[in-house]
Amino acid sequence: MIVTRRIRTITLAFAGFFLLAACGDDNREHEAYLLVEEGQLTVCSEVPYPPFEFEDPEAPSGYSGFDMDLMQEIADRLELPMEVKVVGFDPLVDGTVFHYRQCDAGASAITIREDREQDLDFSDPYFDSLQSLLVPVDSGISSIDDLNGKSVGIQASSTGQEFAMENLPDGAVPQAYPGDAELLPALQSGHIDAILQDYPVNDEHAQANDDYEVVETFETDEQYGFAFGKGEKTELLNAVNEHLAQMREDGTYEEIYQRYFNVD
Repeated sequence: MIVTRRIRTITLAFAGFFLLAACGDDNREHEAYLLVEEGQLTVCSEVPYPPFEFEDPEAPSGYSGFDMDLMQEIADRLELPMEVKVVGFDPLVDGTVFHYRQCDAGASAITIREDREQDLDFSDPYFDSLQSLLVPVDSGISSIDDLNGKSVGIQASSTGQEFAMENLPDGAVPQAYPGDAELLPALQSGHIDAILQDYPVNDEHAQANDDYEVVETFETDEQYGFAFGKGEKTELLNAVNEHLAQMREDGTYEEIYQRYFNVD
């Protein structure tokens, strides 16, 4: 009986040792990520921007969308809970939120651009996008050439704004807004005549409301990436890229993609 108890005690001790060792390995790995809050992945995003990010009380983080679901899956694979902080797009893409340690990563349909890479590190690309023009049905606008004398809503500091400045006709009047949350109401109220922004977002509005339509798309060779503070999160960035690649290989990426874009 005494021998049996000793064996059981030794067995439990070894089990506890290996459990602690495993936890220690996880903790050391998480320490290498230099997380702003110990034990959690903090993600900054400019919300709403459907179908990429929007509030969802049923989601673990309180947010869903293509970006959010990808990041949630990555957080799960890193064995970290995910917290989302809603921030403006400007401080996200100029690196301010990382400088002040507000978050570990940015997930907000951020186009990878050379000028942004001066302040940010990017993950491998996870989405190919293009620009588009959303207008009310029967507006008489069928292309960008019809915008002479029209007010065109664009998101400040976005690739849509850059495209607009280079391609709108001289008589068009660009109006910059902080984000999609302000752009759509401006179109609905008649303060602007059109929205020029990323196609998936404009398409989401057209699908949700028959009063609006996407009349033109523009190939811009844009690719989205998750953002990180410049030179700050090398280990975390490598882990995100590793899991993105695994998700493409095991079908998880395609499953999430089909959830929002329903492409056969």
